[in-house]
Amino acid sequence: MPELRTAPYGSWPSPITSELIVSDTIGIGQIEVDGGDVWWAEARPAEQGRVVVVRRRASGEVADAFGPGWNARTRVHEYGGGCFAVDGDTLYFTNFADQRLYRGDAGGEPRALTPEGDLRYADLCLDRPRGRMLCVLEDHTRGGTEAVNCIAAVPLDGGAPEVLAEGTDFCAAPRLSPDGTRLCWLTWNHPDLPWDTTVLWVAELDARGRPGEAERVAGGPGESVMQPVWSPGGVLHLISDRGSGWWNLYRWRGGELEALAPAEMEFARPAWLLGWTTYALLGEEHIVCTATRRGEWRLHELHPETGLREVETTFTDIGPWVRAHQGGAVLTAGSSVLPAALVHVDVESGATEVLRRSSGLELDPSHLSVPEAVEFPTEGGRTAHALYYPPRNPEMRGPDGERPPLLVESHGGPTAAATTMLRLPIQYWTSRGIGVLDVNYGGSTGYGREYRERLYGQWGVVDVDDCANGARYLVERGDADPDRLMISGGSAGGYTTLCALTFRDTFSAGASHFGIGDLEVFAGDTHKFESRYLDKLIGPLPEAAALYRERSPINHTDQLNCPVILFQGLEDRIVPPNQAELMFEALRRKGIPCAYLPFEGEQHGFRIASNIRRSLDGELYFYARVLGFPLSEDLEPVHIENLPE
Repeated sequence: MPELRTAPYGSWPSPITSELIVSDTIGIGQIEVDGGDVWWAEARPAEQGRVVVVRRRASGEVADAFGPGWNARTRVHEYGGGCFAVDGDTLYFTNFADQRLYRGDAGGEPRALTPEGDLRYADLCLDRPRGRMLCVLEDHTRGGTEAVNCIAAVPLDGGAPEVLAEGTDFCAAPRLSPDGTRLCWLTWNHPDLPWDTTVLWVAELDARGRPGEAERVAGGPGESVMQPVWSPGGVLHLISDRGSGWWNLYRWRGGELEALAPAEMEFARPAWLLGWTTYALLGEEHIVCTATRRGEWRLHELHPETGLREVETTFTDIGPWVRAHQGGAVLTAGSSVLPAALVHVDVESGATEVLRRSSGLELDPSHLSVPEAVEFPTEGGRTAHALYYPPRNPEMRGPDGERPPLLVESHGGPTAAATTMLRLPIQYWTSRGIGVLDVNYGGSTGYGREYRERLYGQWGVVDVDDCANGARYLVERGDADPDRLMISGGSAGGYTTLCALTFRDTFSAGASHFGIGDLEVFAGDTHKFESRYLDKLIGPLPEAAALYRERSPINHTDQLNCPVILFQGLEDRIVPPNQAELMFEALRRKGIPCAYLPFEGEQHGFRIASNIRRSLDGELYFYARVLGFPLSEDLEPVHIENLPE
């Protein structure tokens, strides 16, 4: 074994560069199965973040379903989801540029099915007998203060959409029974989001295909219902957190709801995107599903004779698109050392076949830091959760007596969760000698409703306490340098980051990626889906206006005395650029070392390869300059205000 070289933590030379991270890398999203063929949505940073629908035939032949002029992505709820459907050789999809629904037959040039206008389509469901596409329609043409969401039908040969069900603020998951006689769908209203309160409806369809009087199947105050799926025999399945507070599987048969596998496990993720389905039916009562416990997502089989059984695989993270295929399941999966891949899993044996890798990189596992699931004490005598990635590089060691810097990651949402999927940006830090703590603070999903609702009324407090206490926990264990603690996050995680830097003295520097600095501005300037989210997280306006001001970092820059770098997409409609610009100007005026990197053409979350590289390298450069550790590589400088050259 070669002798390890000694270098300061943070300055270890690493083969995991930003260029490597974006090279030959794609994102795998929606999955659909038709016959023996598998189709999926593929996001390509090297093509300016364009989303391409790809088809893999049963023969193994793989080809793009359309050419370079098309981008399959819907803006319903701004986050989208369920952007395409397939029928034999025909592809239906929403095109990002104009949000119209298109049809492409047998590889021909797509043609528009829907009229021009500010209408958006998502969560597509084919109704073959009636020659139409059922969908969620978001109508921005009716005037008023916000868009109108409804369940609609679009003729497969083209024409204006027909509204089938409306009258609620939001709707999702139109699903047709196998015999075509019944339609189910989900609804919810402000200020709830789909992980708060939803209602599942079923209605008989008349001769024209219009729903009659709807029957409530499940849902109501304090119950989150999602992912309705019909069995081949017409039995409706769903996921609900009724009673137990855990998202478990149910079926509705004979007018009664039956819990299929009660457990303190989550079988679903928060429905930020439309169309997610974390389970699939292999037969009338045979289900393949995913479930999470302690930050890991595992594959399971549910059978009436054997009950719930874990399918033995090497995967510790499974994506939210699960489809039945050839006696098994097609899904995206990975682990802390395996990048995400589209795979087919034989449910009986656990044998897997890789259909598409998200990365062509062949990484030496010795460079990869494997996370440790940690639990640590936090405020109020409670426990919080995180994944800790220690520094790791097979060729390097830190100086004797020196502790490594620690980067605390605050995930977005805030109703989301850190998972164990290999994330090369995390390895970018650990391979350079910087530990990473990926915090599942109170409010994260995967730990039941009670944990998720810790954040209600306490956003900017509970999440910040948990991030700070997680960092202190590692300091007390001897795993981190108390004088070199950093925090970083995107979107809601950016807000947590700014709050932690403003209202606590735990951290020495931080990075906000399209984060929120002014809650009042955000509440009045965001999109419909999240426009009342802060009613739960902070309080309703105008009654809670004083609390909004109190919790907004922009109003308390007098308390902020450590360096901050801000990254922002200039076309972001979820967290508009003025949030970062206001924060940057306040920091600059106060004389705090700060930097601001805006990106043309980017929305909420960076999709363009060059911008992903610039933000990652820029954040490392910033930390090195303000915390004073040397870099092992030449990086493009970032102009830092109020820092002597």
